[in-house]
Amino acid sequence: MEHADILLALAGIFGFYMAWNIGANDVANAMGTSVGSGALTLRRAVIVAAVLEFAGAFFAGSSVSNTVRKGIVDADIFSADPMAFICGMLAALLAAGVWLQIASYFGWPVSTTHSIVGAIIGFGMLYGGLDAIHWPKVVQIVSSWVISPMLSATISYFTFRFLLHKIFYKKNPLAETKKLAPMLVFIVFTILTLTLVFKGLKNLNLDLPLAEALFYAIGVGILSAIVTGFLVKRINVPEEEVSGSLHQLQYQEKSLNKAKKHLRRVQDVSDGPVQKEINTLLEEMETLEKRLEQERGPTSDSPALNQVEKIFIYLQILSACFVAFAHGSNDVANAIGPLSAVVQTIKSGTVAFQSQVPLWALALGGMGIVAGLATWGWRVMETVGKKITELTPSRGFTAEFAAAATIVLASKLGLPISTTHTLVGAVVGVGLARGMGALNLNTVRDIAVSWVVTVPAGAFFAMFFYEILMAIFS
Repeated sequence: MEHADILLALAGIFGFYMAWNIGANDVANAMGTSVGSGALTLRRAVIVAAVLEFAGAFFAGSSVSNTVRKGIVDADIFSADPMAFICGMLAALLAAGVWLQIASYFGWPVSTTHSIVGAIIGFGMLYGGLDAIHWPKVVQIVSSWVISPMLSATISYFTFRFLLHKIFYKKNPLAETKKLAPMLVFIVFTILTLTLVFKGLKNLNLDLPLAEALFYAIGVGILSAIVTGFLVKRINVPEEEVSGSLHQLQYQEKSLNKAKKHLRRVQDVSDGPVQKEINTLLEEMETLEKRLEQERGPTSDSPALNQVEKIFIYLQILSACFVAFAHGSNDVANAIGPLSAVVQTIKSGTVAFQSQVPLWALALGGMGIVAGLATWGWRVMETVGKKITELTPSRGFTAEFAAAATIVLASKLGLPISTTHTLVGAVVGVGLARGMGALNLNTVRDIAVSWVVTVPAGAFFAMFFYEILMAIFS
């Protein structure tokens, strides 16, 4: 094929560029909550994510890639024109990479899958018209804008409300954590093992039946729960330091404020003896509120709560590691899928409807992800970890757990999901569990707009680059 060497070089460069932007944007989903909560420093998060993302991409990445990701475009239309197909795939890689870089610059967590899908739609429409696109498939993918965040937000909301009432609002939160820790660890490790099997290792063609996967997952969960039970028994805090937890006092103050508001409303429509009695009650409540403020003290530090949060640090880091490995194995295909298709088409001279992914492509994708994470990953990490809502290890753990549970549930129900949308929705759900005021609604709005713009932006850039490449090589 004419210009083969130049096209191969461009495929490698654009593929690496796309992988770099996957690392800069998408990987932050796995580690953003850990950094935001303080469970990991930025440097440690980058190192941990780099190892696991590369391992997932290189050792568990797909060895065979479909030519057109997600079946968006009818690949048959390119069978008589390999050069148009090559230029289209190169344009898609470059377009998706450019949009991801723009999103990363502004700290917007967007879906890399939706970016490459939008790009493929763009050059597909330009070459074959509207009829070349499988629109029902596009609608299904777009529906994940709603399904992913809603499902994960619901799970994280109820999970964190459960933790608040069963641990943080109790008089002795550490004792309650010790009781619940083995059960929590059992549930978490069962879910994470299923996530690894269904998402992280699916490219290895294990194809375990649900019953068998559940058997292994439950076994891992039981073993982890037993070990946890032994470990948490060794955590001790002096009795005088565990009573009257900060969260319990905050809950009391919040409830007291609500009661005062209701009493003032009754006071406004009352007179005579009733109004006098309400005044007396309000004065007593003011005195009680001052006493609670004194008990809380000027600092939010609590030895017991610090120990509770330390337990959640380990759970959060583990869940983040599972998500990072699964992400590396799955989403690296967004970079190396089109790259492998271009390489095979150039070598054979005919359009490759399915392409073998060479090891060097997996390594290139893995290195690109690591490079992007190390250089620009902090931008999106800051948004996910700090700008949506304030995170602690327990809140970060809840978000990671909800994201993993959503991935498992959606995988088995056949629902279209995006890892990015899932995790952002989970963080929003944790914030909602503490009240609407705990959310930065401006950040949530900006993220939602960036999601909607991703597919058309990818399509626009792909059309632009496709025309340039065709003018050069055709």
